[in-house]
Amino acid sequence: MNRPAAPAIELARVSRTYRAGRPEAVPALREVDWTIPAGEFVSVEGPSGCGKTTLLNLIGLLDAPTSGEIRWDGVPVGSRTDRERARLRLEGVGFVFQRFYLLPTLTARENVELPMRAARVPRGERTRRAADLLAEVGLRGKEATFPHQLSGGEEQRVAVARALANRPGLLLADEPTGELDTTNAGAILALLERVRADRDATLVLVTHNPEVARRARRHVTMQDGRISSDVREA
Repeated sequence: MNRPAAPAIELARVSRTYRAGRPEAVPALREVDWTIPAGEFVSVEGPSGCGKTTLLNLIGLLDAPTSGEIRWDGVPVGSRTDRERARLRLEGVGFVFQRFYLLPTLTARENVELPMRAARVPRGERTRRAADLLAEVGLRGKEATFPHQLSGGEEQRVAVARALANRPGLLLADEPTGELDTTNAGAILALLERVRADRDATLVLVTHNPEVARRARRHVTMQDGRISSDVREA
């Protein structure tokens, strides 16, 4: 299975509003213009409710904008069919969430295999790759272990391995260290940084933690659904 290249992503006047049972729409993003070159490591900071997770969901094709346009490598995402977007999301994007979202009835190996099963990777290949990924994240020998038998740091490592299963070019991490202690948080960040560098992937990391954000080379701050600052280190 070939690894999708890291995409260059552009947002042009992208807005997203929600109703959530209310008579008036609630704006989550407001006419955001933003470009992420392929292979960049970006942190996104800001207070709760400022639009960070909405931005991540739009970039990762989990959601669609209310208005504006998102382009991957110059191609408008909205011009693709639902099937094409689903395939792009499955094979091109790896998600790492704060709360892991591992399936409790599946072993570590089976959780890592899930994206590959969806991508119809042959059984033997996905079993080998899951074992290799678990070894890469420091969980060799834990393949048959269930989530409730793992520590929080180990669960997040399984989640990272799962995110890498289809060799995505874009890694999106939403508060990936928020439920971890300092030691495990540092290990997960180091792992994500190494994976990004080894694979020339794009990494967009949402965080409330300034110490975590400082590890990126580009720092975006959001406020009230808009990007209020965007600083790239030399």
